Amino acid sequence: MKFNKIFFGLWIFIFALFAYWQFNDPDPEVWVSIYAVAMIFCLLGTRGIFPKIPLTILALACIAGVIYYWQGDVGGWISQEVKQHDLSMKNQYMEESRESFGLLMILLVMLPAVYKAWKK
Repeated sequence: MKFNKIFFGLWIFIFALFAYWQFNDPDPEVWVSIYAVAMIFCLLGTRGIFPKIPLTILALACIAGVIYYWQGDVGGWISQEVKQHDLSMKNQYMEESRESFGLLMILLVMLPAVYKAWKK
């Protein structure tokens, strides 16, 4: 239970930061909502509540989103980010790469919750 509180509590804070940074995004209502949903499931996780069907739907939606937004040249995207020395978006390719990684992070954070939900 202590793992749940620490792990999911930390991710509540991280997802809150991600949601805040999305306010200057071209489509903030979508991405702030996505991170808010992740925060809600993390809050439930801190309390030991793991709803099986909603968590499974969230995980499957994240997988679909990662596949949809995935850019083939991740190394090129990362080197372009390093070259420009800031986090401003220069093109749609960068935006979609970042979005795929955001969904991948949500998926990876939710996997322990999905496991616990199906283990019961």
